[in-house]
Amino acid sequence: MYMSVSVLERTEQYVTLSVKIPFSRSMLESEETIQTVLNEAGSVASQEALKQFDTDGRPITLGGTTWTSKGKLTKTYQTPYGAVPVSRHVYQTSQGGTTLCPLEVDGRIIITSTPRFAKQVAHKYAEMSGGRVVEDLQDNHGREVPLAFIQTLAEAVGSIALAKEEDWHYQTPKQAVPIASISIGLDGTCLWMSQDGFRQAMVGTISLYDVEGERQHTTYIAAAPEAGKARFLTRLQGEIDAIKRLYPNVVYQGLADGAVDNWAFLNANTDRQVIDFYHATQYLTKAAKALHPRSSTQQKIWLDKACHDLKHQPNEAAHLLAAMTAIPTAKLSKSTREDLQDAITYFRNHLHQMHYAQAITDHLPIGSGVTEAACKVLVKARLGGSGMKWKQVGAEIVLSLRALTHTRGRWSQFWDKVNRYGCSFD
Repeated sequence: MYMSVSVLERTEQYVTLSVKIPFSRSMLESEETIQTVLNEAGSVASQEALKQFDTDGRPITLGGTTWTSKGKLTKTYQTPYGAVPVSRHVYQTSQGGTTLCPLEVDGRIIITSTPRFAKQVAHKYAEMSGGRVVEDLQDNHGREVPLAFIQTLAEAVGSIALAKEEDWHYQTPKQAVPIASISIGLDGTCLWMSQDGFRQAMVGTISLYDVEGERQHTTYIAAAPEAGKARFLTRLQGEIDAIKRLYPNVVYQGLADGAVDNWAFLNANTDRQVIDFYHATQYLTKAAKALHPRSSTQQKIWLDKACHDLKHQPNEAAHLLAAMTAIPTAKLSKSTREDLQDAITYFRNHLHQMHYAQAITDHLPIGSGVTEAACKVLVKARLGGSGMKWKQVGAEIVLSLRALTHTRGRWSQFWDKVNRYGCSFD
């Protein structure tokens, strides 16, 4: 099959190409041909675009040090359209040692990838395994790229994101409606780590709600398992501080399950606290069995009413606690007595966080579903596959990428910063 791309004109501002695309009697085959030829054209154009970042070979001075060209050396770069060789100047000081390639610095090359291709690969790797990325690139983009390069490139992008977490600040998108409240949640979920077995990864959410209680935006923060939660909590605290500067006069609510260490953090950062309603109802199920140990029908009737009243009646948590405390326990089985005591203890410890009727009246959420869903979507869906085991750095990189890609506006902002500041870790 005859296909061709030729350069008609080159200037410093543009390149003009001539493209010939043969058709076939099959639309699918024609489309695949179009993809192949457009990739060829993209490769030619990318090759020309890369050349504009090269120097003319004259010495350059950086920080008082003079660098001189060793001449032009050819290197192959990966682009969204194909691999392209480029002859470019490589510099070195009179002392030898480290080399410098201005084309790679100014062109924002990552490993040997152009920024656009690095962006594509990293986004795909955040969503699927490396092997799947290889298949996707080949099947949907006409690009054959080795698995090892996919992993190395994605890890490089993730490492930039991790290294710049404290230095690069991201803007929360401007909302179309006024924000009345912000709910902050955090939770953990387990990953299988290569060296340590199951360990807990952490997820945090900062959700913006309008006056009607409709969620408008959520910022996601995720961290791989670590000893304690220092890095994760520092990152989450930074996000909270930034959102408070943006919305200083709204209601801040803490919303989570019963983990004590989570509440120590939330209490310090929120005006009001609500224990997840659905966790509370699980304890009411235990109370229902203690109250009606021989009748599942009566258990359901009592549980339905108790859940409804807890949700809609002021101070109902205190009434339910009193009712649970008054249940006779002499004829109950040991396990039922223990379950009842668990329910009593839970309600007693969290009574001050069970003002659900007031929260509903104020259009505040009462369920931590946003945070629990984030555990599933950010962590489990990508890192919890059957047989998956993770090293610390691998889990950190994937979770950093997923937090960026799942928070609206963050991924494009991250690449804007790469484009502006470069990829240096300094």
